[in-house]
Amino acid sequence: MSRPICKLLIANRGEIAVRVIRTARRLGLKTALVCHDLDRESPAAALADEVALIEGRTGVAAYLDGAQILAAAQQAGADAIHPGYGFLSENASFAKAVADAGLIFVGPTAAMIDLMGDKVRARAFAQKHGVPVAPSVIEDDDPAQFVAKARTLGAPLLVKPSAGGGGKGMRIVRDMSRLDDEIAQARSEGTRYFGDGRLYVERFVEEPRHIEVQVFGDGKGNVVHLGERECSAQRRFQKIIEETPSPALSAAMRAKICQAAVDLAKAAHYANAGTVEFIYRRDEFYFLEMNTRLQVEHPVTEEVTGLDLVEWQLRIASGEGLPAQQDEIRTKGHAIELRVYAESPPRGFLPTTGPLLVFDPPEGEGVRIDSGFRQGQRVTSAFDPMLAKLIIAAPDRAAAIEKAHDALREFVILGCETNLEFLNALVTSAAFRAGEVHTGFIDAHPELAQSTPLDSETLSHVLGAAAMALPALREEAEHIPALHAMMGGWRN
Repeated sequence: MSRPICKLLIANRGEIAVRVIRTARRLGLKTALVCHDLDRESPAAALADEVALIEGRTGVAAYLDGAQILAAAQQAGADAIHPGYGFLSENASFAKAVADAGLIFVGPTAAMIDLMGDKVRARAFAQKHGVPVAPSVIEDDDPAQFVAKARTLGAPLLVKPSAGGGGKGMRIVRDMSRLDDEIAQARSEGTRYFGDGRLYVERFVEEPRHIEVQVFGDGKGNVVHLGERECSAQRRFQKIIEETPSPALSAAMRAKICQAAVDLAKAAHYANAGTVEFIYRRDEFYFLEMNTRLQVEHPVTEEVTGLDLVEWQLRIASGEGLPAQQDEIRTKGHAIELRVYAESPPRGFLPTTGPLLVFDPPEGEGVRIDSGFRQGQRVTSAFDPMLAKLIIAAPDRAAAIEKAHDALREFVILGCETNLEFLNALVTSAAFRAGEVHTGFIDAHPELAQSTPLDSETLSHVLGAAAMALPALREEAEHIPALHAMMGGWRN
């Protein structure tokens, strides 16, 4: 049944809040934004029709306060809440509370979030419906025999929290004598991060590719896919560069993986946007997990399909059904997304802070910037250090890489250290150009994170230019003593 959305509350911040607001405004929807005091001067706050201030012990705590956010939505008279990604986007209790309050949650049902959010149940569901999973042992099956059964799989193993995400709590075990210790540490981290210490262990696939498929469902068993994305360029299980189409897949394998994702979503009667993730190596793939939300990397899919994924979310949430059928969806060209972070690659990718004295993104055809920052804003340690997403679109992969290289060189950020140089080293490396990057590639090549030192002549010029940019020094250099000024333009 159709239920139009007139006013949308965005329960998020940063670039995804900006992204959702822009689509909502294009569709003629009023927007309200929950906003912590730290984000009061952000671009998202400036774009929204109205802002509802939220409070918390920390900024993150404020955006995780579902009751406060729901109250803000009701106070604003919103019909629906878009959770973005992160924070409450995959919180089943919040989704249920929104629905119980008579508002639309722009995403899947609470039951679906609960099913796919539990990695053990999700794997069992996938296996039941014919989607391949890696050989594994689940603690729920027989906790007393969990470690013993894990040993029978043989090394290497991957230990993962059942309720995990974002790489937290994951441990790779190559030395079986360390299995007990690694399980104990993974259980501790799972309990700390997710309040759930349950684990599962699966055979670890060495040097795998990370392939994910964007799906949309209408909740009635109708599902379409919008192609795959490759996210193999990762650091400590965190994605850094994403692209579509994957350079690793043949047409036949692409069709097979996309169909597996559709089959899984159909079996679940999935509604709204979701991403089915797989590990892939040598024409074999295994189900990894399903993310029940919009992904950070969704813009690359938008660039090759010409579709607005946020618009699709809103239309499905309002009961309009799928905006297009599978045979109506086409892809064209190649797209790459590079995540620009305030961090120091040479110092182990430590987050950095400081004022954005200069924030000058590149422009041009096929260059898109999604960012929640503006020049003059201060980067703090309160939130994730991502400053922007640089999205490149081109007719083919080689052209996209060259355009990314040029755009990264043109991107100027001053005030805090960033990973721009590292991204350029990675995207122009021989391995990336050849499409041979796997999920462990970056960790195996620390030299990519090292800065290229400036030669003495260039360093001298840069320091001189910087010094002359200081107003006090420039005034002193250009100052004319009063006696000389009285001489006017006289020359001997």
